[in-house]
Amino acid sequence: MRFPFLPSRLRSFRLPSLQFSLFFLVLLAGQGCNRYVAVTGYAQGGTYSVKFNAAGVRVPRAEIAAAIDSVLTLVDTTLSGYNKASILSRFNAGEAVIPNKLFSDIYTYSREIWEETDGCVDVAAGPLFDVWGFGFSTDSLPSDAKVRETIASCGMARLRPHIAPGEPLDSRALLSDSGTLDQAPSRLNFNAIAQGYTCDLVADYLRSIGVKDMLVDIGEIYCAGRNPAGRDWSIGVDRPVDGNDTPGADLDGVWLSAGRSCGIVTSGNYRKFYVRDGRKLAHTIDPRTGYPVDHSLLSATIVAPSAAAADAYATYCMVLGYEDARAFIESRSDLEGYLIRDVDGSMVEWASPGFTLR
Repeated sequence: MRFPFLPSRLRSFRLPSLQFSLFFLVLLAGQGCNRYVAVTGYAQGGTYSVKFNAAGVRVPRAEIAAAIDSVLTLVDTTLSGYNKASILSRFNAGEAVIPNKLFSDIYTYSREIWEETDGCVDVAAGPLFDVWGFGFSTDSLPSDAKVRETIASCGMARLRPHIAPGEPLDSRALLSDSGTLDQAPSRLNFNAIAQGYTCDLVADYLRSIGVKDMLVDIGEIYCAGRNPAGRDWSIGVDRPVDGNDTPGADLDGVWLSAGRSCGIVTSGNYRKFYVRDGRKLAHTIDPRTGYPVDHSLLSATIVAPSAAAADAYATYCMVLGYEDARAFIESRSDLEGYLIRDVDGSMVEWASPGFTLR
């Protein structure tokens, strides 16, 4: 099945037979000629919400909802490490797969991010997350020898720079020196980018049918234009308190979009962690060392031109720590950021000049 109404980066994808998740179409109150619609449903282990101004859009509402669901299904069947039938899961299991354009595109983008961040964001470091219990496995506490062994067997440095869509690929063929049989096969984990990337795909589709005002929330967020009241979109920034597992339940503040088209993503170590022998082990792993980070930065919120970039750079900041993360944000005119760190048991916040918080 092809979907000609999808934007150009999606039109070439051939989607599998779909079983649409339950979704709801709700007409929201608006001002003047605004006609806001909310589409909600289930994706990537949680709920999603897409709100947009349908004024002037000629595509039927049900067709828009089906298209959004199709994008999410495509991502699930391509990139999910929990869907055992996905391209990614089958690739990681050693099976030869046929990468689609989505798989190829996100791999290329991940390679660019890896190079830009000097290896701090590495989608081929998945085995490190597994041995620490933050990947697709259970909690563990690996020995130093196991960490060294795992680092040697993973990472983008071992892999080819590009994947051609439509050509057979397996976990050994992706190695830059695939003829060396004693190398460990490659494994990938796109968790640091996939949700933000998905937001961008949905936003691209909505723009392609004429939508200008939108909020796409799929765990990470992309927004553009104004909300139904004609004001800035407002996004809560959670307080990075251990155990604050419900987004929006305990806020540090509320960010205002100022009408920008951008992604906003928060990364932190207050939801995914465990404690062993009195030591907190957080899910942010530094791929360069192989160990969970141990610094004062509690959370990093990044505003970037795309949700994928915000997703990747938020992770990057959490690997860097406060001082280097702040310097990185200040060096980039296209980014805004909000960092929360621990100083002697108290939370201390820093915001870049363009980060509007109330």
